[in-house]
Amino acid sequence: MKLILLRHGESEWNKQNRFTGWNDVGLTENGVNEAKEAATHLKEKNITIDAAFISVLKRAIDTYSIVKDELKLNVPEFNSWKLNERHYGALQGLNKAETALKYGEEQVKLWRRSASTRPPLLEKTDERNPAFDKLYSEVEKEKLPLGESLNDTAVRVLECYNEEIVPVLKQNKNVLITAHGNSLRALVKILENVKDDDIMKIEIPTGKLIVYTLNKNLKITKKEII
Repeated sequence: MKLILLRHGESEWNKQNRFTGWNDVGLTENGVNEAKEAATHLKEKNITIDAAFISVLKRAIDTYSIVKDELKLNVPEFNSWKLNERHYGALQGLNKAETALKYGEEQVKLWRRSASTRPPLLEKTDERNPAFDKLYSEVEKEKLPLGESLNDTAVRVLECYNEEIVPVLKQNKNVLITAHGNSLRALVKILENVKDDDIMKIEIPTGKLIVYTLNKNLKITKKEII
């Protein structure tokens, strides 16, 4: 079976070079085109999809909707907040270049790329606290982050993978996950057993597909980036 990872197309805040995290922004025109290109690649490679898992953020939902329309998919779909982008805490909304000037490029690189470094956390009273967002009204408040490291993100992504995605893969079905740069990096780290130091070098561009072929034990036998 195949596990297909798709990062959403370019978002409005990707274009503005801002830390996005859980801020719910839409796609740019380029992002829409990237989603269409991803669908074209899947069609050209004759990769079928039997089920889809998507984060609850608009840019991932819109990307999947475009792929769905382009491929005329009619498959089970599941949304999970556990596939959301890494929560960037108090950095959310800030321009990355301006933040690097203020805190230094090395510090910002750690915040962006390291496995264990958390960004400055939100105060509980901050309006950006997801506990105030209706989108997460059914999630236990203590589970909602005020900021996350990549390893923190990996914990919830792994929960979703083991509890929701693995049972579908075990039915010998191809699964598409449409999510985000860091939630997918976290999953890549888990699936490929990437060390903390090495994960800093891995980046998943917008609109890019990673296609894993898995054996019956769900071990990777082939990886393709398209």
